Amino acid sequence: MAAPWPLSGLRVLDLTVEIAGPYAAKMLLDAGASVVKLEPPGGDPLRRWTASHQELAPDQDGALFQYLNAGKRSIVADLTRETGRALALDLAARSDLVIETADPGIAPEARLTLGELQQRNPRTSLVSISPFGCSGPWAERPATEFTLQAQAGSTAYRGLPERGPVAAGGRIGEWGSGAYIAVGALAAWLSARRTGRGQHVDVSMFESIISSMTIYHDIQGTFFGGDLAQSLETPSIEPASDGWVGLCTYTGQQWKDFCVMIGRVEMAKDKRLFDGAARMEHLAFVQEAMHAFTKQHTVAEIIELASLMRIPAAPIGTGETVLRFDHFSEREVFEKNPAGFLQPRVPYQLSSAAPHPLGAAPRLDQHAEEIRAELTHALPVELAPEGGDTLPLSGLRVVDLTAFWAGPVATSMLADLGADVIKVESIQRPDGMRFSGNVRNDVMWEWGAIYHGANPGKRGITLKLDDDEGMALLKRLIADADLLIDNFSARVMEHFGLTWDHMHALNPNLIQVRMPAWGLEGPWRDRVGFAPSVEQASGLAWVTGYEDLPLIVRGACDPIGGMHAVFAVLTALEVRRQTGEGLFVEVPLVEPGLNIAAEQVIEFTAYGELLTRTGNRGPYAAPQGVYRCREGGFVALSVVDEEQWAAMRGALGEPDWARDPTLQSESGRRAAHDAIDTQLAAWCAERHADAVADSLLAAGVPAAPLINAHHLMPNPQLEHRGFFSELEHPIVGRLRYPLAPMRFSGMDLAAGRTPPPTLGQHNDAILGGELGLDAQALEDLRERQIIGSRPAFDT
Repeated sequence: MAAPWPLSGLRVLDLTVEIAGPYAAKMLLDAGASVVKLEPPGGDPLRRWTASHQELAPDQDGALFQYLNAGKRSIVADLTRETGRALALDLAARSDLVIETADPGIAPEARLTLGELQQRNPRTSLVSISPFGCSGPWAERPATEFTLQAQAGSTAYRGLPERGPVAAGGRIGEWGSGAYIAVGALAAWLSARRTGRGQHVDVSMFESIISSMTIYHDIQGTFFGGDLAQSLETPSIEPASDGWVGLCTYTGQQWKDFCVMIGRVEMAKDKRLFDGAARMEHLAFVQEAMHAFTKQHTVAEIIELASLMRIPAAPIGTGETVLRFDHFSEREVFEKNPAGFLQPRVPYQLSSAAPHPLGAAPRLDQHAEEIRAELTHALPVELAPEGGDTLPLSGLRVVDLTAFWAGPVATSMLADLGADVIKVESIQRPDGMRFSGNVRNDVMWEWGAIYHGANPGKRGITLKLDDDEGMALLKRLIADADLLIDNFSARVMEHFGLTWDHMHALNPNLIQVRMPAWGLEGPWRDRVGFAPSVEQASGLAWVTGYEDLPLIVRGACDPIGGMHAVFAVLTALEVRRQTGEGLFVEVPLVEPGLNIAAEQVIEFTAYGELLTRTGNRGPYAAPQGVYRCREGGFVALSVVDEEQWAAMRGALGEPDWARDPTLQSESGRRAAHDAIDTQLAAWCAERHADAVADSLLAAGVPAAPLINAHHLMPNPQLEHRGFFSELEHPIVGRLRYPLAPMRFSGMDLAAGRTPPPTLGQHNDAILGGELGLDAQALEDLRERQIIGSRPAFDT
């Protein structure tokens, strides 16, 4: 029998606007939470938004608003007035979570404080989302998602040097932040249930973008020094005879197989081309060789051949074509919103709980009468706190079979929240990220920057799983675990016999989580896929890049998908608490990707508009762009409204060209974007990037110099918030490790954190100390390479 909705007892007061906060509240509602959306007079500005600038009737809300707020109840209150504030506090007293947009432009008197909330209900937690965090030297700095990408180091390394850097499109940083907000909110709620005390969760969109849209570049910069070069991944999105095709070669074997596929066996033997950075140095040669093949074949032909050779490949999805993709159709990943357009479904599935039914988005203040009536009822009686550790997952045991990025970053987050995570590798096949972008030395598998970034807080063992003894030891761990998680392709766990039926029989309390790229069913279930494949297929790449060349975001789907997996785990734990039994969870990496690319399908099915990429311009701001400054620097700026336009004119000294009355409206500026760009480019070219950004920021205009991601630090805001924790790694030494992009007032995620484990570091402690193997048995396993601490190729 299906369990109740996982979060059916959770009450949420949603004070957020735009995308990030509403998406987090949507995730909570989809899992069964009750969400009241308290809007300011005039409503959430997203009600009047469409990316294609549709003319909406006065009583018509934009489709994106209807997607993000479906099923919520709406009431209006002005928090700057005494009556409005009193209403908000009354609602908050009946809520477990209050989620707010805490942008610098919002007046302090329009926000609630944790102290006010807890005077009425000590269990209430306040979750805040802001550009840089609620405190620190940059807390009041104006910003947009576009300028935050530049400040984080994401923009500067994407694209072709001769064409200039280009930001990722689709406001992806806001969507990704929403996933972090949802995880932080649930963690605070679970902690409050243990302790009886809520807390403040302070989420920084800047840190969220560093976490999801750069690839642990601070660690890479520490390892390698120098600048991070602007580049493309090669191969990536390449021209076919009938369009664009997405490719990816993350491993050395995949690159060699790709060279064989295109008929250039000699390239597979050229050691210069084994490294992606080296391929960029020989880009013209590599592209000529690739395109001689790809331009002679259709997208379907290339994908089919690549699939047979286990090379990740995908079509380049758009808001239209994803609806026809056979894999998505067979899996029924799109559903109809009550307003009539299509949208992606909830991006995870629980075996014993269904998502909350899809409701309509509320009209402004639609539920005011019934919500006010509820305030006359007595508050629900709260259970006494359970007591114990503030970390919500303390006491939880996780067996972690994940590798690369999406799975490991999810399990590292579980470790930060208190779980005991045992990472299982083998010396025959260590985690592939140990060898990606690593330092070449005699223990190079301990110097992979992405491995370091995605694996703190865990203990690590090695087991050869195609050996009977190795598998028996793994099953002994699983028999005593709460969670088993992997991100292999669908067939791998079946090959090992680690299917749900077998795992549930072994441990009825177990929650098993599968994270294959394409899911466990459907025509593509057995195909290889990495984050670039998801970005290519989902549509995220379609809105990123130059007008004539789509580009991948470069990895964002891994950490964002990982946070959706953490969210799914937390909801699964609630189902187990309610039913007393374990359950199966599927989180296909492509489905969080489709959710954060949802606007493309929504715009196409609601308005018939196909969104695409426009370089550094975007539908949200005008002017918006990246401009070259003196001595090779760049600055990003983004003007959202008329007030910022007036501020920018002032910073520029009120030049005559900017006084044109047609430029006072966004539509006028958008129509004259080319002419404005010419003037801004000339003004910036005479000044240093830092000086340009400082003058614009002082005037209140969102701006940022393009940071080279190897030089993210020192940064006063990150230092103030303690975004990095220093840990002593046994091989690498003392190193900065990024934390999750949120700070909790009631728990320290850095406390007790350990560096990522070396290969097989905890074999003796876990296999010997916990499973009871004696020294001779352990030595025998080493001799037969069932366990070990060096890769098999090095022994």
